[in-house]
Amino acid sequence: MKSLVKGAGKMRIISVLCLTLVLSCFISNESMAGSVYGTVSSIIVRASDGLVYFTVAGTPVGKPSCATGGYWIIRDENSTVGKQQLAVLLAALSTKNTVSIVGNDTCNRWGDGEDLNYIIAY
Repeated sequence: MKSLVKGAGKMRIISVLCLTLVLSCFISNESMAGSVYGTVSSIIVRASDGLVYFTVAGTPVGKPSCATGGYWIIRDENSTVGKQQLAVLLAALSTKNTVSIVGNDTCNRWGDGEDLNYIIAY
C-alpha cells in the first residue's frame, strides 16, 4: 500500500511539472524583456536619422544580450505611438516623476539598445 501511495505522489509531481512546462510556453515575451524603474536621466534626438533614445536612473534587469548600451530606444519615432512615448518621456523628465520602462526584448531600431515596448509614468 505504501508503494502505491508513493507512486501516486510521484505522478502528481510529474503532472505538476508537465503543466508548469506547458504553461511556461504561453508566457509572453514581455516576461523576458528588459525593464527598469527610475527617473528619466536624458533624452537624445539625433538629427542625422531621427533616432530617439533615452536613459533612466535605475538598475535595468533582464535586458537582451544585444542591448549592450545603457539606453532604451523608441522603435518608430515617426509613428503615433512613438510620438506618444516621447511625450511621456519629456513629461517625466521635466517633472522628475518616476517611470517603469519595459522593452521588447529586441534591438531592431539600433543594434545595441533595446526597443521600447511601454512606459508607465507615476
